[in-house]
Amino acid sequence: MEKVYTVTELSGEIKYLLETGFPYVWVEGEISSLRQPISGHVYFNLKDAESQIRVVLFRNVAGGLKFKLEDGINVILAGRVSAYQSRSEYQIIGQKIEPRGLGALQAAFEELKRRLAAEGLFAPERKRPIPYLIRRLAVVTSPTGAAVRDILQVLRRRNPGIKVVIYPALVQGKEAAAEIVKGIRELNRLTGFDAIILARGGGSLEDLWAFNEETVARAIAGSVIPIISAIGHEVDYTISDFTADLRAPTPSAAAEIISLHREETSVRVATYFQRMTYLVRNQLQEGSRRLETIKGRYGFQRPADLLLTFGQRIDELSERMARSENSLLEKFRKTLESLDRHLSGLSPLAVLERGYSITLTHPEGKVVKDAEGVDLNQAIVTRLAKGRLVSRITEKN
Repeated sequence: MEKVYTVTELSGEIKYLLETGFPYVWVEGEISSLRQPISGHVYFNLKDAESQIRVVLFRNVAGGLKFKLEDGINVILAGRVSAYQSRSEYQIIGQKIEPRGLGALQAAFEELKRRLAAEGLFAPERKRPIPYLIRRLAVVTSPTGAAVRDILQVLRRRNPGIKVVIYPALVQGKEAAAEIVKGIRELNRLTGFDAIILARGGGSLEDLWAFNEETVARAIAGSVIPIISAIGHEVDYTISDFTADLRAPTPSAAAEIISLHREETSVRVATYFQRMTYLVRNQLQEGSRRLETIKGRYGFQRPADLLLTFGQRIDELSERMARSENSLLEKFRKTLESLDRHLSGLSPLAVLERGYSITLTHPEGKVVKDAEGVDLNQAIVTRLAKGRLVSRITEKN
């Protein structure tokens, strides 16, 4: 009798055959149905004109990609074939992936350039101005490369007075980016530098890749000291060139830019001296003219007469103030007397003086306004201008 498999057993056999028969494959196709959940894993279908296969990139692989995955792009994928046993579906577990027709490095370059530009790292308004006069310069580069020799040669010729500090760093290879970042940060902590040059000679895109790393770009953007990028030849462009405060086409050109020639410095100093002399002379002449004008005025010619005139004016103002003060006091006195008379006329005591009286209940002291306000045999008090009378009610009308 033929062997009878359970579904699980058959799925397991298929999984075993697939994984042992195709341990590692390269596949070309177009990405479709791309999904990127929060787990960090990436799922998509790789298809051609007639077929498609599921692909999964686990988080450790997806996180290291140098370019952005999108539906519709053609890629070359390396990985191992596996089966998702619970659904009897086979898939490729991707381990490497790169765009088809465009090198992975170039694709990564374009993707990082697009993303950093969107963040504003390349914006002109973010960049720091390069000081006009450089006294202390730092150079991050290989201490044995041609770039540092070119820079020092130009500086010796043009302006040997510039103090140069070489920060040795790898400029190629896996460790290069970390050393460049470390150099930028340490030089910022030391302070006292007017500018930093990042320098390297020419090479391929792969050779220059350290200067295309995101960590280097962010270190450049975060530097307080202005940075000049001088990487490769004039035709070479790196992410560092776009992020730096100034891009020089070559290391030699960077040295030319930041170093004023001694003769040029002398000419500029002479020009500034002439301008300052002209300005000072003009200020002195203007001051002299103003002084002559003031000397011709009456007060300057006869100061005693001017003081006498001011004294007379002060006396006149004092007399006017005294008269005004007396007039105001008299006006206030009359106003107060008028108010006093008016208040006296309104006083209840003044009414009593004219023969009127006020009747109050006793002992409550309430004013009696009509006969209904009191009862028979109730005691009342009558207030007169002088004294009071206490009586009882014997009759009401």
